[in-house]
Amino acid sequence: MKRIFLTLALIANLTLMYAIWRGLQIEDAAGQTVEAQQQVGLHMLIGLGALTFAMLIHAISLTYFMGTGRFLEETSKAYSLPSDYYDESQRRKYGMLPGMVTCLLLLVCTGAFGAIADPATPISLAGRFGMTDAQVHLSVAVATLLANLAATLQEYLAVSRNSQIIDDVLGEVRRIRVERGLPVE
Repeated sequence: MKRIFLTLALIANLTLMYAIWRGLQIEDAAGQTVEAQQQVGLHMLIGLGALTFAMLIHAISLTYFMGTGRFLEETSKAYSLPSDYYDESQRRKYGMLPGMVTCLLLLVCTGAFGAIADPATPISLAGRFGMTDAQVHLSVAVATLLANLAATLQEYLAVSRNSQIIDDVLGEVRRIRVERGLPVE
């Protein structure tokens, strides 16, 4: 799982970076030219795709911990293993939740500020933060990227350690089955 997660997290973060880069390539978002509108449209599509994919990565991480937590709980009970394995897995899962939730909120805020930065929308925050709407959107997007990089690194480390815990539990189960003369794959 850790290789799959690492690959997906890298793709998600690179896609977020690409969306930011595409947004920086827009010369005049308010321009009525076909080229300007195509640049804005492409940035919006890439940005929405990147936001959705980044959210999916966090959901995969949480789902992984929910499934493996259940496995560790049931296996520990069935083989009378100490609760240390399950407890550590739970600490890892709950340790990554604050960063994950922060990223999810920032991802939503990035999209919302992107919508406000669109010149076609009647809403504007210009001057409220001492920046234009586009500058606010860019600032939130960069903060989101940095937070997402930190959170996915934390999630990767948690997934890696959890994989080791599962391997340890499977080793214990194998040892117990061999001791009891039960079949081992």
